[in-house]
Amino acid sequence: MRACKIVDAFSARPFLGNPVAVILDAEGLQTADMQAIARWTNLSETTFVLPAEHPDADYRLRIFTPLSELPFAGHPTLGSAHAIIEAGRHTPKNGVLVQECGVGLIRIDITGDAPDRIITLALPSARIETLSVDDIVELEAILGVRVRQDSAPALVNVGPTWIVAQMTDAAAVLALKPDFARSVLFERRLNATGITVFGRYPDGRAIEVRSFAPSCGIEEDPVCGSGNGSVAAFQIARGLIPPFATAYVATQGQCIGRDGRLRISVDEAGQIYVGGACVTCLDGTLAS
Repeated sequence: MRACKIVDAFSARPFLGNPVAVILDAEGLQTADMQAIARWTNLSETTFVLPAEHPDADYRLRIFTPLSELPFAGHPTLGSAHAIIEAGRHTPKNGVLVQECGVGLIRIDITGDAPDRIITLALPSARIETLSVDDIVELEAILGVRVRQDSAPALVNVGPTWIVAQMTDAAAVLALKPDFARSVLFERRLNATGITVFGRYPDGRAIEVRSFAPSCGIEEDPVCGSGNGSVAAFQIARGLIPPFATAYVATQGQCIGRDGRLRISVDEAGQIYVGGACVTCLDGTLAS
């Protein structure tokens, strides 16, 4: 029997965020076992907590979608940190945990105590590549609408690679009905995790985000940390937000009955942070 939790990330209220299954005792599981468990949970991600191999890390995390392993992902990082703290497996040192995963070491800042705890990750450095004209045409065919041309869509690699595009506004984001079968082929051809789109609300202070990853077995990710981090990196690269000392709120998930809230900030050095609340929805053991 292995201790496990299902944690809703980016929400302080159960059933309104993005759930991640966290297997707290993953020692002895092989890669095929982990993939089988992730396929069975059928959540966008399932994580497996292992002893750290790097001397500066508190623990090592492996992250799986129903179809593949990811080197890093946002909501699984936050949800796993929440589960680890709640289970008493690690205590933050000076408010910090360090996660080891496929992209290296991830700093996680912890502020406050449950139920008001906020968990914030430092996003890995982004690599950005503008899409070709032909690929932008294909992206618009998949989405069924035009995207903003003054901020050219791009591949944004933060571990997972997202195809990021800006829509005319938040309403356009919420109205999307993508062609998922066509998107699978597009994502695989570009070696991308999926498509993340965003649009601003009229007051300009918040954005709406949606993330689609059918090639990973996830038609729509409820609330996506790496997708939102990629949007922040994209906005900096396109001059849509300042490259330092800025903060905003992103919302995600209302099209599938969720109410995700993400706190995105950029410090004076240009480091992007993605944070939010987490809440445990299920606490038990896995028979394996």
